Amino acid sequence: MNPDILVIGGGLHGLSAALQAARRGASILVLERHFLGRHASGSTAAGVRTLGRDPAELPLSLEAAQTWHKMTDLVGDDCGFKACGQLQVAEDEAALASITARIDRLAKQGMHHEKLIGADELRDLVPKISPHCVGAAWVPGDGSADPHRAIRAFRDAAKRAGVDIIEQCQVTSLKRVGQSWQVKTSKGDFNAAVIINAAGAWADKIAEMVGEPVRHAIRTSMMVVTERTGDVVHPVISSFGRKLSFKQTAEGTLLIGGGAQGRLAEDRQSASVDVQALSVAVQAAVRLFPSMVGTRMVRAWAGMEAMTEDHIPVIGFSAKVEGLIHAFGFSGHGFQLVPSVGRVVAELATEGKTNQQLDAFNVKRVSEKGVASC
Repeated sequence: MNPDILVIGGGLHGLSAALQAARRGASILVLERHFLGRHASGSTAAGVRTLGRDPAELPLSLEAAQTWHKMTDLVGDDCGFKACGQLQVAEDEAALASITARIDRLAKQGMHHEKLIGADELRDLVPKISPHCVGAAWVPGDGSADPHRAIRAFRDAAKRAGVDIIEQCQVTSLKRVGQSWQVKTSKGDFNAAVIINAAGAWADKIAEMVGEPVRHAIRTSMMVVTERTGDVVHPVISSFGRKLSFKQTAEGTLLIGGGAQGRLAEDRQSASVDVQALSVAVQAAVRLFPSMVGTRMVRAWAGMEAMTEDHIPVIGFSAKVEGLIHAFGFSGHGFQLVPSVGRVVAELATEGKTNQQLDAFNVKRVSEKGVASC
């Protein structure tokens, strides 16, 4: 099997790039060392947000936001997306001042997706929120989706487009010979003109194989789900300056995350829950919703993904070798960007160019730099 493009990594970003490149007429092979969506894509809170983004990400994020509202057009399924809105709550006046300043900066750049609301409007939206909260940033078109439904939808759409997928297939070496890559794996050898490095937590290992050393940390964000409860909240909630993501599912369970880090295994192949660290996120949620006291936790888990020093992803061509495109380092907030980043990477892989401005995502940022801290 000698595809035009070989994608290393079967998470949502790899699948999105594969799907959109296949629809441009290329033959595609996706190699996944474990199972599709096994790590970051399947462990995420699946927030779909433009709220609070780094300005460098906003063009891609705003494009992706439009796609999420018509996701069925891209993959034949809405991926469980609900435009329930997202709120970033200010728990004190200092936090509200910081949120206000950010929204003012966005407005001066012509971006008006975030709205500042006061305490009264916040309580209209979320009646059960603690009375100490003084306001929030509000994006009504943001929301959340179902990560496992999204993985299935992108996988199935990719297969319908002719993409071949091999799971439990570890890449062991990459060698550029002329205009082609020779790829050795645990399940055989392949040749391809273009490689897409969407290997997530293992992206640095792929880059190292081609002589382009990059440095990133491995983020092991944790999530916890509770028993079913009564009606608590409709929007997705975060708190300015705190590690918290909080939402209620359609089944009535509460899903709590936001960046508390688990324990990375010594072999760097898996992560486990750190109960003490997870309690920080749970306490932040209880601070906002005191009615949660006594609610039982049912399950907790930890995922794995690459995290760059500046928490901005690497997207674009290798700075060292031809025919290699990077798409990694989404640092805990890549889920919403899946459709737009897939579009950009597919353009690079099939056309050799894109009109998207990618300077902020250049791989040189993570070459010979220090590892990010969580």
